Amino acid sequence: MVKLVETQDLSFAYPGPIVGVDGLDFVADAGELVAVLGPNGAGKSTLLKLLAGLLTPTSGSVRLGGTPLGELKSRERARRVAVVPQSLTALPDVTVETFVRYGRYAHQTFLARPSRSDHDAVERALIEADAADLAARPLAELSGGQRQRALVARALAQEAELLLIDEPTNALDPEHQVLVFELIAKLAREGRCAIVVTHELNLASQFATRIVLLDEGRGVADGDVAHVLSREVLEPVYGTNLRYGTFPAPGGDGERPFIVPWLNRSDE
Repeated sequence: MVKLVETQDLSFAYPGPIVGVDGLDFVADAGELVAVLGPNGAGKSTLLKLLAGLLTPTSGSVRLGGTPLGELKSRERARRVAVVPQSLTALPDVTVETFVRYGRYAHQTFLARPSRSDHDAVERALIEADAADLAARPLAELSGGQRQRALVARALAQEAELLLIDEPTNALDPEHQVLVFELIAKLAREGRCAIVVTHELNLASQFATRIVLLDEGRGVADGDVAHVLSREVLEPVYGTNLRYGTFPAPGGDGERPFIVPWLNRSDE
């Protein structure tokens, strides 16, 4: 059965000692929220860039709906894949509403004026990302957390089937961290596929349908939340300075694990 996105023996090597991705087999389908976890330098962001076509694999393959990613024209890829980066390297001198409208370019013909569906998609995206109150403000004047909400809104305006999201809670306060993950989970339930790189183990526990754990560019675990967020799986990757427990899942659907960073002094 064809998956929405699939990699086979995917590898990417940076020059020097920097870890990329090493022989990764990965699949994800519509309706999934896959949280990609791992320590710094594990290859998480590199994986997202490969899935987005922003990097060319050293070896192996990436397929979108069964088609090699490299065979898709850039406009077609932009209609099907939306990327939310950690941050912007340069800030365009535009309002948030205009910035979010940039996400519609793949749906427009050259030099065409925005259609009613474009306006509706932008308005809907701003509301869903809790950024409607920012629409008229210049992007450069926003705080880091507000800018992150604008980035999410732009990706939503693309109406893509695959969302690739790199640390969406970066610079957000706890309330908006939960709201952003809740929104991503809603989009997945409605039929999109969301692949989210995050360091937030407990948000992944609450909202992910599946977790992939990377370490040094390799996949070391891939499975349900209870399996991957266990001491047996996490301790070899993250070390011993963690404490484990369970908490009622959102909606009262059983329990989910939670993990707290806590200094281990048992060897003193």
